[in-house]
Amino acid sequence: MELNSMHHNEPAKVLLAWSGGKDSMLALHALQTDPRYEVVALLTTLVQEYRRISHHGVREPLLEQQAAALGLPLEKVYLPASSCTNAQYEACMERVLTRYAASGVHGVAHGDIFLADLRAYRERNLAKVDLQGLFPLWGRAPREIIQQFEALGYRAYLCCVDAAKLGPEFLGCELGTDLLDMLPPQVDPCGEYGEYHTFVYAGPLFQRPLAITQGERVSRDGRHFIDLLPMAQPPEYQTNILNPTQEAVPQNTAGD
Repeated sequence: MELNSMHHNEPAKVLLAWSGGKDSMLALHALQTDPRYEVVALLTTLVQEYRRISHHGVREPLLEQQAAALGLPLEKVYLPASSCTNAQYEACMERVLTRYAASGVHGVAHGDIFLADLRAYRERNLAKVDLQGLFPLWGRAPREIIQQFEALGYRAYLCCVDAAKLGPEFLGCELGTDLLDMLPPQVDPCGEYGEYHTFVYAGPLFQRPLAITQGERVSRDGRHFIDLLPMAQPPEYQTNILNPTQEAVPQNTAGD
């Protein structure tokens, strides 16, 4: 899918909806290797009270380290931990996207794969601010996506799983084709229905891999989380309460 640029001899400027996970990473890889596009920033929603990536529960400092290692600006949108309606979410996003549209950005890319209703929701919201949607992974086979992720040399940990679909033993596991063979048959290989989420810490677009240690595991609100910690963080920071949920807003900014 192409974006319409006013200057056809220049790459179209795009934002990338960014969760820090595998689908966002492969969408970035596709865009960064395509001369038609210029990624101007990564767009991430975080839970304001806890400073963690929405749904994934990854700490803000790790997100910042990830963006720095990728050499890209990070646009953070903070959402309340509770009582955040879809209307409030959309209003927050609209304010940010309006600013980027005025600066010459043409569209927003997402890592969605096959959920048509979610894609339609995103496109409706983007149309309100005269932006287009771009979906680099759309229609691809989920298992093929994981195979490409591994073949390109990207590395990721599972940071959150749906407790109704996967047990806590999957937390902290490396993502790869070996893991796919361990997943129950009802789990989508890419976790497109939210069965699991990941955090990417190394790969060909990284200037350097991230140094991460695995902290405590917490189960709440129907999910299991593992607290991924920057290895250089002081001990007092590591004791913060893990509460990354953003249940009131069903649509995550990015894919996984």
